[in-house]
Formats: sequence, structure tokens, C-alpha cells
Amino acid sequence: MLQLSELTYRVGGRTLFERASVVIPQGARVGLVGRNGAGKTTLLRLIAGELEPDGGEVRLSAGLRLGMLAQEVPALSLSLVDFVLRADRERSVLLAEAERATDPQRIADIHHRLADIEAHRAAPRAQRILAGLGFDEAAQGRPLSDFSGGWRMRVALAAVLFAAPDLLLLDEPTNHLDLEATLWLEAYLASYPHTVIVVSHDRELLNKVARRILHVDAGKLVLYSGGYDRFERTRRERLAHQQALLQRQMAERRRIQAFVDRFRAKATKARQAQSRLKALERMEPIAAVAEEEVPSFDFPSPEPLAPPLIVLDDVAVGYAPERPVLRHLSLRIDSDDRIALLGANGNGKSTFVKLLAGRLKPMSGARRASAKLRVGYFAQHQADELDGHATVYDHMVRLMPKADEARVRAQLARFGFSQARAEVKASELSGGEKARLLFALMSRNAPHLMLLDEPTNHLDIDAREALVEALNAYAGAVVLVSHDPHLIRLSAERLWLVKDGTVGAYEGDLEDYRALLLEERRRQAEPTARKKDSEAKSMRSSKKELRRAAAEARAAAAHLKRAVEAAEKRLAKLAAEKTRLEAKLADPAVYAGPTAELMRLQIKHGEMKAALAEAEEAWLAAQAAFEEASALS
Repeated sequence: MLQLSELTYRVGGRTLFERASVVIPQGARVGLVGRNGAGKTTLLRLIAGELEPDGGEVRLSAGLRLGMLAQEVPALSLSLVDFVLRADRERSVLLAEAERATDPQRIADIHHRLADIEAHRAAPRAQRILAGLGFDEAAQGRPLSDFSGGWRMRVALAAVLFAAPDLLLLDEPTNHLDLEATLWLEAYLASYPHTVIVVSHDRELLNKVARRILHVDAGKLVLYSGGYDRFERTRRERLAHQQALLQRQMAERRRIQAFVDRFRAKATKARQAQSRLKALERMEPIAAVAEEEVPSFDFPSPEPLAPPLIVLDDVAVGYAPERPVLRHLSLRIDSDDRIALLGANGNGKSTFVKLLAGRLKPMSGARRASAKLRVGYFAQHQADELDGHATVYDHMVRLMPKADEARVRAQLARFGFSQARAEVKASELSGGEKARLLFALMSRNAPHLMLLDEPTNHLDIDAREALVEALNAYAGAVVLVSHDPHLIRLSAERLWLVKDGTVGAYEGDLEDYRALLLEERRRQAEPTARKKDSEAKSMRSSKKELRRAAAEARAAAAHLKRAVEAAEKRLAKLAAEKTRLEAKLADPAVYAGPTAELMRLQIKHGEMKAALAEAEEAWLAAQAAFEEASALS
């Protein structure tokens, strides 16, 4: 399937891979992990052929179809479902050829192949994938240009999943997803029938999807069996074993060296000393275990504040006075609350967080907060608002103008910024470093309440674990929005559900919520699935009839008189069918109905046009041959 042999790649004078080798078998589901900057994305691009290695080679099986998640999706006028359908290039090419083909044998071959790839199931399958990623039926018919960049990235993910390549490469596919879509993606990838390599810092996704973990470590590639938890345990045991071997080897070296030093000068022991010295030289050195530096997080604890911190009394909030996003909010937040917000994107989670932060005012009702309350607000988009020309230290000084240098640097040090890294410009920081800078800025005044909206994007797994520890050590209240179930499980004590225009307590846990989502989707899919199955059976029956008729026409060429009669009958039948389809397509109600039904009629109309042309050609040829034979007789 995939073999990397002696792979070497350098960028900017830095070696990312040095003679790295690995074999990925067909059908494997692989989680690609490593610290930020280790080269995971680069490795995917090398596999995809977007980059050329400096040494070694990448070997893929002959004829393999490779799919990689696009990094950008243009704002096209195509509808979402049409964009996704276009990702299956073979289907698109065959359908286009079927419209213009006239050769009976080629038409039959096209329809045989369309049946083989189950083209009749394409539209329903595309719609199911889009629905799983958070697009309802109305959204699926809207153009791409109606959606923001983040939502278009979801469409890109839907397109590459729909194409179902033999080798699927995904780079942080959950970064633009909410928890609901992340849970759906976990289930989808866990049953993906081909090979998957996914870069992710989501521990739960790696545990549920991956059956192997490929670790990028010091320029090498090491393949482990099992999910992420097993990888972490196995690697820890391997490093401990390596460290023990190193300690034993160092002790043996000291023992041999002591013997050599003691007896080298003695004639009776000189030969033995020389022999031990050669043994010492031949001893293969064992590499020392290099401890990877884990970024630190240390939120300053606020002074105690009497509860409640915030009270909402029948609040409505939104952006347009006539259409509030949320209403009837009667809630309170205390100093020891650890709350995670559940609910699909677009339901109002970010709106609710902005209300708590005081960035949105109530349209009605009252928001009451302690006069001494300090709120820290983290939103991932804030990374785009950093001044690229200013250093890390500059950003902190701007928000702490009265603080002395020692206090400013101490706050930065809480989040892993040494004196040297504090002098780096924001434009030169990695995604993880920008996130840590945002944490440092939002917690500079020891807030009583921290509002965290998707705080783990761009944080690797070790940094996420460090964040969990810091949140659990923090003495204030936390309200969290995250697509990372691991973070929610370990950091939140209460769940609030944002749904149907309001916010309320959810009494179950995440597993209960997962089951609830699956049940809701099952109920929604049942009537649609029955309808799609009926359409699929009808289409398969139609195509089967078309193939049978084409085969009969070719066989009848040897019997000229019967061929003429058969062709005349077929012409009449197809003409009547074409007229019937054109009458349906002229009905405005068809265009207001389901996209799948319209597509089915258009495809069938194209098939009928081609079949009619085929039948006319067959009739003319048979008639000419029959007349010629009659004249000769």
C-alpha cells in the first residue's frame, strides 16, 4: 500500500526526516502523532507528492486513488451537494460522457460501470455525509459562497470523505468541527473501508479510529500497534527500558575503565587490560533518552469572591432586536463552577459566552454580575488579531502598562515563554505558541471566571494534558466550549445544552449525549432512507432494462427482418418514455422538491436521449441491410 524508504527531507536548514522508513499496510487506520513542528503535515504532503524528498522514496501501490483534505475551499456558486458530488471524478466523467455518447457498446459499458460504482447511491450518500457534518437539507442546497471559511472547510472534508479514496490523508480534520460533528466523524472513520492516515491531537478520536500510531520522533518514524493510549503506554515502557539499558551500559563502561586504569601499567595484567579496552571501544553506545519539553500552563488564582458571580434573569440575547438567538435564560454561575457547553455550531454557544463576558448586552431581562468580577475570555479567532510585528513581551506590556518588567516576564513564564522566546515576534510563533500567548494575556489579572471557546485548537496532545492540569488547579470558575471530549471529561463537572434557542442543564454525561445524537439522527434519517431506497431500486431497474435492450439490439443484427421490427418497437417505446420524462421536468414542482429526485430525472432523461439515438442508428442500419438483402434476392 504505502512504503517510505530511507526518507530524508530538509527545510530551511533543518532536517525534519533523516533516513526514515515505514510500511503502512492496506486497510490500516493510522494516527500520525508528534510534537508541533515535528513534520507531520510535511509528511502528508510528501506522501501526496506535493513535496519532493531530498533522499529516499515514497512508494504507493499501482493505481491507488489518494485523497487529501484541501486546505482552502473557494467561495463558488455551486451548491454544497453538487460540490461534494463533483469530488467523485469517475462518476462525473461517466455521466458527462453518457450525455454525448452514441456508440451502443460504449453506452452499455458506461452504464455497467456506473452500476458497479453505485452511482445511483451517490446523491443520498453525499447528503448523509453533509448532514453528519452539520448541514441540514436546506443548507445543502445553498451555494458555497454563502458560508464562512470554517464552514467551507467542513464541505471540503465532506468532499474527500465522499470520494472514498484508497488512501485518505486527513490533517487535523476536527479543527473546524463542533463536538457533535466530531463524534459523527469518529464513527465514520472507525468504519472507513480503506487506508486512513489522520493527523490529530484529539486523544479520543485517535483511540476510537486508529489501530496503529505512527510517531514522528527525532527525524524517524516509529509504528506502534493499537490506539493512542496503548501507544503512550508502550512508548513509556520502551523509553524506561532504554534508560535502564543505558544505565547498565554506563556502569559496565565504568567497571571496564576502572580495570584498565588499574592494571594497564602491570606487565602481568597488560594483555587483559588491552583486551578490555578493545571491548570498550566495540561497545555500541545506547542513546540517552531525551526528555521533551512540555509547554507549561499556570493560571493565577483570584482572590475569593462571594457567590454568585453572574446571574441571568429571563434574558434574551442576539444580534438583531427582532430575532434573538437565545431567550428565557435564567441561570447563575458560582465561583466553583466547571461548565461545558454542548450543542451544534449555530445554536448559540459563542453568543452565550459573549453574553457572560459582557460583550453582548441583553435585549431583555437582566444580567447581574459582582462589581469586582474579572472575566478572562479566550477565543481562537483572537490569534488572527495579534500584532505580527510586536513581540510576545510587547503584547503583554500593552495590557500591563503599570507593571514592572519582572512581573510581566513572570506572567509570560507561567505559559512557557522564556526570556528569549518572549522577544520573538507574534508572526513567527507557532499555532500552539500563539494559543499560549492568548492564555497569558487573558489571565494577566487573575480572573474569577474564565470563558474558553475552543481553547485546544493548535495545541498538541502534551499541551492539552498540561492545559487540563492547569484548569483543574485553577481556583476560579470555568465555562468551556470544546470539540475535544477528553478535555470536557477531565475539566468539566456540569454540562449545559444550548439548543432550541435556550440554555439549560443536561443531566447525562458525554456518553449519554452521544447516544442522544445517534438516536436523533436515526429518527431523522428513517423516512428519508426509505424514500432513497425506493428511488435506488427504481433506478437500478431502469438501468437493468436499458442494458438488456442494448444487448438484444446487438444480438438481433444477424436477423435483419426481425431487427427492423424490434428497432421500430424500441423507437416508439423510448420516444414515449422521453416525452413522459420531459413532461415531468417541465413541472415547476419538481424543482421545488428534493434535489435527489431532480437529479434522478435529469440523469434518466440523458440516458433516454442517448438510448433513443442508439435505437435510431440501429433501426437505420437494420433497415438498410434488410433493403439491400431484399434487393439482392
